[in-house]
Amino acid sequence: MELYPKRVEEVLAGVMYAGTKKNLVESEMIAETPVVTFDRERQRWQVRVVLVFPRDTDPFLRSTVKAAEAALRYHLGEDVDVEIETEYKSKPRPKEDDLLPGVKNIIAVSSGKGGVGKSTVAANLAIALARLGYKVGLLDTDIFGPSVPKMFGVEEARPYAVEVDGRQLIEPIEQYGVKLLSIGFFVNKDTATLWRGGMATSALKQLLADANWGELDYFILDTPPGTSDIHLTLLQTLAITGAIIVSTPQQVALADARKGVDMYRNDKVNVPILGLVENMAWFTPAELPENRYYIFGREGCKHLAEEMGYPLLAQIPVVQSICDNGDAGTPAALNIDTITGQTFLSLAQSVVTVVNRRNQTEAPTKRVGVE
Repeated sequence: MELYPKRVEEVLAGVMYAGTKKNLVESEMIAETPVVTFDRERQRWQVRVVLVFPRDTDPFLRSTVKAAEAALRYHLGEDVDVEIETEYKSKPRPKEDDLLPGVKNIIAVSSGKGGVGKSTVAANLAIALARLGYKVGLLDTDIFGPSVPKMFGVEEARPYAVEVDGRQLIEPIEQYGVKLLSIGFFVNKDTATLWRGGMATSALKQLLADANWGELDYFILDTPPGTSDIHLTLLQTLAITGAIIVSTPQQVALADARKGVDMYRNDKVNVPILGLVENMAWFTPAELPENRYYIFGREGCKHLAEEMGYPLLAQIPVVQSICDNGDAGTPAALNIDTITGQTFLSLAQSVVTVVNRRNQTEAPTKRVGVE
């Protein structure tokens, strides 16, 4: 049997690539003319094919290579040795240790339970840091309940791709001096995201590794409530500088805040706790600005911080404008002439202080090993 490169290409023309719904030849994925040689000593034909994929993270890469191998062996015979190599139009994703080289500090804003205002704190902290003159990025890591697009008034924005150093990267949306990314930019805001854990963590890794974050002084991670696959993915992918735990004063929230602290201080994780933020600390009606009503308990988070030996970074009151501004896409930190604006600015200054102290006194955090 004589074997020629043209015959190899004819076989590959029958293999479909799901990314384009066309065959490998029509998709222009064959990098060069297939190499066909005959090993006289072994009396076997050898076929070498190079396939070009858009990127190393292509979800159809493995299945396409297997389909091509199976087709070549079926049509050319089992006595033919098949070797398929892969190349990429976009440079491969960097290793975890080389991710975000331009980012100085990675801060996880976390909570043990939902409904304590964690995203509100993360959004306003990011804006306040930007108002102080720092370069800031904010990643909404809540894949199933993203809120950052609405809070920043950019629900209709759609990120686009840019080429940076040979890689196609997602360009974050910039609003109020903060670079933003969220899965909310890529899905229908009125449709539930019904994904298994693996799909969610894969999407999160793309927002981290395949985005043009550039140079940042502070990279804020707005994490989902509780402890989940998302948290583990973040800890395994990034060396997090420190975590901020958000809680309300009532005991049920504080019990979950303890779990949040424990997750980061676990011996296998060992991420420093930068401090606690007490949200909804008290209610002050607009008509009685001097009055404070402790409707969720009094100073519970403050006492927890003292008990555990962590700084209390801020006490944020229940103010109608915080909710209204978040819903309107104009977070309270934009207006530093208000009490709430000043509160978030003070929080940002406290975060800068504790991060500087942490970096001077503690070794850099290491990523959690994969087990």
